Amino acid sequence: MTWQDQQLPDGHPTVRSGKIGVLLVNLGTPVAPTTADVRTYLAEFLSDKRVIEIPALVWQPILRGIILNTRPQKSAEAYRKVWSEDGSPLAAITKGQAVAMQGALGGDGRVMVDWAMRYGAPSIPDRLAALQDAGCDRILLAPMYPQYCAATTATVVDKAGDWLREQRWQPSLRTLPPYHDEPLYIDALAADIGRQLDALDFVPELLLLSFHGMPARTLTLGDPYHCHCHKTARLLEAKMSGRGLRFRTSFQSRFGRAKWLEPATDAVLEEEARSGTKRIAVVAPGFSADCLETLEELAIEGHEQFVEAGGEQFAALSCLNTSDAGLSMLEALLRRELAGWI
Repeated sequence: MTWQDQQLPDGHPTVRSGKIGVLLVNLGTPVAPTTADVRTYLAEFLSDKRVIEIPALVWQPILRGIILNTRPQKSAEAYRKVWSEDGSPLAAITKGQAVAMQGALGGDGRVMVDWAMRYGAPSIPDRLAALQDAGCDRILLAPMYPQYCAATTATVVDKAGDWLREQRWQPSLRTLPPYHDEPLYIDALAADIGRQLDALDFVPELLLLSFHGMPARTLTLGDPYHCHCHKTARLLEAKMSGRGLRFRTSFQSRFGRAKWLEPATDAVLEEEARSGTKRIAVVAPGFSADCLETLEELAIEGHEQFVEAGGEQFAALSCLNTSDAGLSMLEALLRRELAGWI
């Protein structure tokens, strides 16, 4: 008699194992574009010590007493401009990426691909628990941020660690590294941006690479984000040098009074228009999926800023999203990190 044939004791729990999970994680979104839902989302997001590096004793009265009583209504109006039948663009695209990766990786039924939001729903703990319950005892955590930043990549790992800390039987966990200088990523960006530029009805004079901003002090504190963004920009410009475009790099989404990474995207758009640039295309290489910051802040507000300052033709290009180039890159990155498991 082998041990598999032995009678299990009464009350022995049913355990599933032997599968491999992949969890794609993006930043987050409110569940609906209402003031109340945006307030709930912002309360979680802006309470993360990785995001706001101000002592809670100082920050929480400001957050609860001022920001959460003023900002949610304005943000909800912005979300309503980009909301679709599928809900939040960020959630819908991230879900689409997970569905595509399930098809690419899960043909034999051994790999399960899911998705989560760092803030909001579906949450990282909920989806990790679902993967474990389905038998995944090895999980690849995939923060969907090409450039590493403590306020993005690190906080995803923190949240997964909080969940692991509560588990008696922990699954083995790997984390997808930042891929800001990966040839796969640069090639995918160049191919997809080139496809979109070819489809425009004008030829841009400038391609503006707009990355999400961070407080300037994060650079002096040792965060590599600023350097990662500029390396992506340099490699992409070199890859697309044959197009004869002028390139600039900027940082968007300033918040609060602190000094942020510069130059600011809105300032660059106005400066370029006033100096005589008439045709601009802008793209956000640091975002793996279109979201409020790309669809509203860049495509709507950015367009208005450029035209009001004297510009004429403006195009906000899509992120990699579920494009052929983006999905091929993502599959290759995931397969590499799953080596030895599949």
